[in-house]
Amino acid sequence: MTIQYLHASKFGNGAKIAAEFKRQMATDGVAVEVHHIRDVKASAPARADLYVFSSPGRMGRPIGGMRRFLKKLRLPAGTRYALLTTEMAPKPDKKTGRMPTEEELARWQRIRPLMNEVLQAKGLVLVAEDKVHVGGLKGPLEDAWEDKVGAFASRIALGVADVPRDAATGSATRTRHGSTELEAGSARVR
Repeated sequence: MTIQYLHASKFGNGAKIAAEFKRQMATDGVAVEVHHIRDVKASAPARADLYVFSSPGRMGRPIGGMRRFLKKLRLPAGTRYALLTTEMAPKPDKKTGRMPTEEELARWQRIRPLMNEVLQAKGLVLVAEDKVHVGGLKGPLEDAWEDKVGAFASRIALGVADVPRDAATGSATRTRHGSTELEAGSARVR
């Protein structure tokens, strides 16, 4: 299996995560090529069994370069992909000290939903998604981020193996909702 890991790291956090993902997958014998999106032509990315897209957030959305890259991206329908984003760690309200709920976070952190919307409109199939929190604009990454990336890499290996394939075409078969779904911790595996 080959994986193309395409990131839009601005301050190096996404590049650190990509390097750790590559290291984790290498222990399982999986080849991962890591590229910044500025070094890849969206209309003709290298062939792979799976594409992992990674973007930092800006104002709760993927950064502009990643949004433009995904809109221009040309991959065949049925191509499998995963998302691993960096998002600002939630902070308590300054007045009340209360941490935001998952619903409140989902309203403001729309990085992965917006990326999924663009990719699924092109007919791509989501295998897994997750996020790594950063403490500030330039980092640092959350504690035990390496373990989180390792768990994501394990889910990728399982998710890719579990996606039903059509014997005639080799493409992923779809359920009534367009994908297979399994719950795995805080991340969705489809």
